[in-house]
Amino acid sequence: MHTGMRQGPEIWLRGPVTTPEPGPPEPAHAHAGARRFSWVGTHGGAGVSTLAAVYGGHDSGRSWPGPGDPPSVLLVARTHAAGLDTVAGAVEIFRRGQAPPGLDLDAIVLVADAPGRLPRPLAQRVKSLESVIDVYRVPWMPSWRLGELGRPPRETEPLARLTGAAR
Repeated sequence: MHTGMRQGPEIWLRGPVTTPEPGPPEPAHAHAGARRFSWVGTHGGAGVSTLAAVYGGHDSGRSWPGPGDPPSVLLVARTHAAGLDTVAGAVEIFRRGQAPPGLDLDAIVLVADAPGRLPRPLAQRVKSLESVIDVYRVPWMPSWRLGELGRPPRETEPLARLTGAAR
């Protein structure tokens, strides 16, 4: 009796799983079709436009996504004290249910504000954020300052997988 019911789902699962035909490699953002994100900066200069260019998705600037924009939100901030303050406040807005209806906070993306390690007080604040929500870190990228965006940095592989920008 169960073999007949089991056969249906197995056929369904096998159906879409095909070996792609050899051809030119897919663009980096081709995998993002299943889920798109809106990048929302919690302060000016957070890096939203750069992240949207490198990882794909919608650049919302410092505004909430509009009705036609992806409702999955990635909050962006720099790792300096002011940036961590603003992103913590934005997380609180979601926690209290005060964000616009229909938006879903997926994660925080913290962009390094300088090269090197974070000072201990800032690192502790990041750990505090990580205890309540997924946090993705983007290192200091000197090439980005020059407008040389290219592929996502190797250190951000988890973020690239999340956004579909993985190589």
